[in-house]
Amino acid sequence: MLVIGNSGAGKTTTARRIAAAHGLPFHELDQLMFRPGWQPDPAYPDEVARIAARPAWVLDSWGDRRVRALLWARADTVVWLDYPLRTVLPRLFRRSARRTLRRERIFNGNVEAYREWFSRDHPLRSALRDHRRRRAETGRLIAAHPHLTVIRLRRPAETDARLRRPE
Repeated sequence: MLVIGNSGAGKTTTARRIAAAHGLPFHELDQLMFRPGWQPDPAYPDEVARIAARPAWVLDSWGDRRVRALLWARADTVVWLDYPLRTVLPRLFRRSARRTLRRERIFNGNVEAYREWFSRDHPLRSALRDHRRRRAETGRLIAAHPHLTVIRLRRPAETDARLRRPE
């Protein structure tokens, strides 16, 4: 299962909740992708392939270009947190500010630094830049993978209600 959406939508939190509720293994893609010091992990594509070969798993991303085709082919379900920018941008700002000010350690001990706010890859900038493109690309990926069960959620309240529902 893939839990996808824009940065700030709550992919990781939602994926963890789904995995816990269904007794499935959860994997945070960023944790697999980056070593300490934000260094790329060369074993990342192989590790993702190993996970995707298992019968059941939950990942919190649609996958970068190196693993996307594999993940979408192997997934059976996509939970799409298709929230508007007016929802994700304030969340991203609060999360990044908190992480930066408190020097919170995230995956593999990495921390967000002030200088990263000016990077083109900072989640706030990428959300603004890529929101429409990613939504269109998600539609194309869904159309290209008719085997998938797609659960499209457009508001956090809708996601919470869905997660509270016994299945």
